[in-house]
Amino acid sequence: MFFIAAKLIWFVLQPSTALILILIAGIVAIGFGRTRGGALAMMLAAAGLFVAGLLPLGVLMILPLEDRFPRTEPDGPVAGIIVLGGGIDQSIGVARGVTTLTEAGERLTEGVALARRYPDAKLVFTGGIASLTPDGPTEADAARRFFAEMGIPPQRLIVEDQSRDTAENARFTKALIDPKPGERWLLVTSAWHMPRSVGTFRAAGWPVIAWPTDYRTAGSQDLSILMPRASYGLAMVDVAAKEWVGLVAYRLFGRTDALFPAP
Repeated sequence: MFFIAAKLIWFVLQPSTALILILIAGIVAIGFGRTRGGALAMMLAAAGLFVAGLLPLGVLMILPLEDRFPRTEPDGPVAGIIVLGGGIDQSIGVARGVTTLTEAGERLTEGVALARRYPDAKLVFTGGIASLTPDGPTEADAARRFFAEMGIPPQRLIVEDQSRDTAENARFTKALIDPKPGERWLLVTSAWHMPRSVGTFRAAGWPVIAWPTDYRTAGSQDLSILMPRASYGLAMVDVAAKEWVGLVAYRLFGRTDALFPAP
């Protein structure tokens, strides 16, 4: 129920959708003769779209997430590398018969790089079907194909294909792997997603080593520039807002060990 509720609520509340709905509400209000209220709603939506789309609001929101966990070189042998799902577009991939990476595809390519860097480590991919209709091939199926095409021997790969969100990634993967005390496991996911991810793995009793990738900003210098296009700025605001809301929700439901997990 948590997964379904989160998907439905966020679809309406994400900033880009909410601003469009406010704009539509203003147009409808004017159509019904409520000119003042409709004009106010349209002005509010237009201002929101300008601020979120063209000003560096998304950068301001996402920087604390990306900078929370820097990469930390392990101080000994690495037992395994955990790659979180979210980097594969299954709808396009299935339709086209190819492996299609999303903006978060660096999660997978970084997993390959680490697998080559640590040839004795296991490579683990965790991710099932993240849509509301759990039918068809899982993201894990596409990941198997991708890693095979990248030359990763099948005996090195462990796949968890039932999880649908980050908390399930942590719980299901821990149950599958049964890591031993003292083992070093690298966690690979997007930098902006790392605080919530580390928090869920810690809550599951698995102290992983953060290995962030898929950065969306170059650093604080991005705060002084306008977005290259409005759609890019809105997308960044959506990503950041979802993570901040997710951190609060996960803490309230006991899915993380802290409100804003730190190294």
